[in-house]
Amino acid sequence: QVQLVESGGGLVQPGGSLRLSCVVSGSIYSINDMAWYRQAPGTQRELVAVISSGGRTNYADSVKGRFTISRDNAKNSVYLQMNSLKPEDAAVYSCDAGVRSNAKSDRFDRYWGKGTQVTVSS
Repeated sequence: QVQLVESGGGLVQPGGSLRLSCVVSGSIYSINDMAWYRQAPGTQRELVAVISSGGRTNYADSVKGRFTISRDNAKNSVYLQMNSLKPEDAAVYSCDAGVRSNAKSDRFDRYWGKGTQVTVSS
């Protein structure tokens, strides 16, 4: 089995910063794309940022220039540095990863964590 656990959420004032972390553990042979999603109450889950195994990144227009996704392959971890936070960034942020569990299968399955709450308020 594979587990993803996020951390780093909390309450921050508008204009502030937070750094989210996500660790992937369990049966891991390799990980391809890793991503951060967010969901605010009453809205659909939104892709925030994605990073490939080679480090190529892509961002939602709403966070470009403010958020930075990165990963540490040796630690099976992905991070989201969030700067200049706005009230509309408040949501539950969850990480997502494509995991290949063993060398015998070339299939990558998607897994995601339970999320961490980010609140932006003065």
